[in-house]
Amino acid sequence: MSRRQVSTTRRFVDSGNYPFAGALQYKSRSSPILSIGLVIVGAILLIGYVYSGSGKSRVVSRLQGDYTCTLEVQRAIPFLKKAYGDSMHKVLHVGPDTCLVVSKLLKEEGTEAWGVEPYDIEDVEEDCRSLVGKGIVRVADIKFPLPYRSKSFSLVIVSDAIDYLSPKYLNKTLPEFARVASDGLVIFAGSPGHQKAKVAELSKFGRPAKMRSSTWWVRFFDQISLQGNEAVTKKFEQAASSKSSYPPACQVFHLKPYQ
Repeated sequence: MSRRQVSTTRRFVDSGNYPFAGALQYKSRSSPILSIGLVIVGAILLIGYVYSGSGKSRVVSRLQGDYTCTLEVQRAIPFLKKAYGDSMHKVLHVGPDTCLVVSKLLKEEGTEAWGVEPYDIEDVEEDCRSLVGKGIVRVADIKFPLPYRSKSFSLVIVSDAIDYLSPKYLNKTLPEFARVASDGLVIFAGSPGHQKAKVAELSKFGRPAKMRSSTWWVRFFDQISLQGNEAVTKKFEQAASSKSSYPPACQVFHLKPYQ
């Protein structure tokens, strides 16, 4: 009896076929229900593989952390409009996935929008390629001066960008953002205790995100002579608090531009 079992197993291994085919070769010794079950499981796995592969060809967001401040910017647009009013007529967004933010801003009545993508744009959708082709969205290293004249925009919004910069570069980058703004600068920064980017994303950013406290940011803004806009901050918080569906996960700083 034992020899027969070994011989059957040997034929199964040496057959060179898939396990499912081997199971079907000796139906007389296997339960028909088991064979059918194996075939069904194989079909399910094959379908799952095909669909998972097709899903990778469509890129919606290039950030895959626990959360992104760029996503929060999109949700905060109605509150920003209430806080800034007419100052939302010419907006520059700086940060990853800027095409998503710019596209949403352009749908707002009376708002013109531009974007700066700090990282290389790869596998983007047709709408984003169109914005880049028209010069509305530019790819630029934010550690260097922006390709715009002073006070080119009424409002500059930054998200998912400065958390990856060291103070050495922040000393140059933040004043540059303020230079091209005429009415205000809005910073969406990560909060301590939140993981912002997965390890797989570090090669793109060059360094992990640094989740700094609000105290640290306020002190740093003071060092580079950027003052907070208390009036706008109050309006924004009042507008946001009216919507329970908007629990902010990022720190939001409203700053005055350089005079």
